[in-house]
Amino acid sequence: MLSLRDDGDGLSGFEYYYYHPSMAAAIVFIILFGVSTGLHIVQMFRTRTWFMVPFVIGAIFETIGYIGRALSAKQNPGPYTLVPYIIQTILILVAPALFAASIYMELGRIVFMLDGDKALFIRRTWLTRIFVIGDVFSFLLQSSGGGLLATGSALGKTLIVVGLFIQLVFFGLFVVAAALFHMRISKMPTQKCYNLPWWRRHMLSLYVVSILILIRSIVRVVEYLQGYTGYIMEHEAFIYIFDGLVMWLATMTMNWIHPGEVAREIRSARTGSGRGVADEEQLHNKDGVRMDYVPV
Repeated sequence: MLSLRDDGDGLSGFEYYYYHPSMAAAIVFIILFGVSTGLHIVQMFRTRTWFMVPFVIGAIFETIGYIGRALSAKQNPGPYTLVPYIIQTILILVAPALFAASIYMELGRIVFMLDGDKALFIRRTWLTRIFVIGDVFSFLLQSSGGGLLATGSALGKTLIVVGLFIQLVFFGLFVVAAALFHMRISKMPTQKCYNLPWWRRHMLSLYVVSILILIRSIVRVVEYLQGYTGYIMEHEAFIYIFDGLVMWLATMTMNWIHPGEVAREIRSARTGSGRGVADEEQLHNKDGVRMDYVPV
C-alpha cells in the first residue's frame, strides 16, 4: 500500500512506506527487544561489563525503533507523520553498528585474557582501534543518511549504502581476524587456554553475532540498491525477518553467552597479579606513543 506524506511537513509527495506498517509485528518486536534489552542492562551492571555499553544502547535503539513503527501503524495511510518515521528509520538502521563496537572490543579482551597477543597478526590495541574507528565511520554515515532519507534526498540513500558497505568490509575483515586468531591459538595454546576452556564458547558467540550482522547488512545493501520501488522495500516482511528477527537473535546470543565472564576473569587476573588492565592496555610503542586504555 502506498502511503504519501502530507504536505504539512513541507515535503509532499515523498512516500514514507510502501505498505501500511503492521501494528501486531511491531508490538511483538517491541516485547522481544524490550525483554532482551532489560536482561542486558541487568547483566551489564551485575558483571560490570562496561564495554557492552554500545551493545546495550543498540538494543535500546532497536526497541525504540519498533515503537516508532507501532506509532506509524496507528496512523491512517497517507498522513503519516515525520517523527515516528525518522525514529524507526534511523534507530533500526544504526543499531547493528553499536552491536559491532562491543563485539570488536570483546575480541580484544579475549586475546588479553588468554595472553594470546602472539596469535594476532597486528598489535592487539590496534586491532580493536581500527575496527572501532571503521564502525564509528559507518555509524555516522548511516545515521546521516537516515536523516536525509526522510527529506527524500538521493544523498541519504547513497550515504546509507556507503555506510553499509563499510560495515560489511570491516565486519568481513573482523571475522577473518577472529578466525585466524582462533586457529593460531588453538595450534599453539597458552596456559590460559587450558585454565579457561570456556573461552571457546565466547569465540563461538562472536562468530554467530558477526554472521547475523553480515546477513542483515547484505540484505539492507540490496534493499537500498534496488531503490524505493524494489521488491524488498515494498514488502514489510523483509525488515522483520532479515533485520528484526536476525538482530533479536544476535542480542539473545549475547544474553545467553554474556561476556561478563570475560570481564570478571580480567578483573580477577588484575587483582591477583597486582597489575591492572590499564597497565596492560596503556602500552607504549617503540616511539613512546601511549596506547589509550579502554575500560573493561
